Amino acid sequence: MRVLADALDLRPAKQRGQNFVIDPNTVRRIVRTAGLRDDDVVVEVGPGLGSLTLGLLGAVSRVVAVEVDSRLAEALPGTVRRFAPREADRLEVVAEDAVRVRSLPGPSPTALVANLPYNVAVPVLIHLFGLLPSLRRTLVMVQAEVAARLVAGPGSRVYGVPSVKAAWFADVRAAGRIGRSVFWPVPNVDSGLVAFDHRPPPRTRAARDDVFAVVDAAFAGRRKTLRTALARLAGSAERAESALVAAGVDPRARGEALGVEEFARVAESLGS
Repeated sequence: MRVLADALDLRPAKQRGQNFVIDPNTVRRIVRTAGLRDDDVVVEVGPGLGSLTLGLLGAVSRVVAVEVDSRLAEALPGTVRRFAPREADRLEVVAEDAVRVRSLPGPSPTALVANLPYNVAVPVLIHLFGLLPSLRRTLVMVQAEVAARLVAGPGSRVYGVPSVKAAWFADVRAAGRIGRSVFWPVPNVDSGLVAFDHRPPPRTRAARDDVFAVVDAAFAGRRKTLRTALARLAGSAERAESALVAAGVDPRARGEALGVEEFARVAESLGS
């Protein structure tokens, strides 16, 4: 990886969270933990210098790599041709920002695997989960703090917007911790693996955007009761209270007490 970086005169960009995986055992662990099948079509976000890409190509039928850094996107096909020439025709590189991409080439993806920078991890996941309903499994490596928030359940100290929105799309679980030494450059924090088993969203007449608007409002004032937190969205505190009661939710409760199904009921009640 460092040889490839030198050839590109690459200096990892802190603002893009560029910490590249250089440990082959970690790559093997990620591929194994992702539970991939040989017929899977995998989306990889932020392939960087290609260490994880090479591991994925050896396990699945196709990899679509989405890379925002134009130099890295241009170099990746050559890296694969050099180190895995038999698998080069199964790679497609999309030189775009993953949080803004609107479509991906080829067959519908069945899995998403990525090493995500902490500052964009949640927006990227929520965007791609909405864009790619064909996904069956996802495994991401993120900062340990982000991992804790994604897997948290109601009542947890770190339960919040990422927890609820992730739960809309999938059953979420922690899949292991990753030390700092497997990256170059070495970050100042540990990382964690988070696994998503995709499933249909809660049954509701409310649109996803409406449910997410309720979630955002509920956690915007974390100390506020739901009656107060949802007042602006509902039009008044009284209307918020009526909708909460109709949804079977205590108006005095706070957002961290509700699961995704309850948020869906509240959004449905507000809409009606």
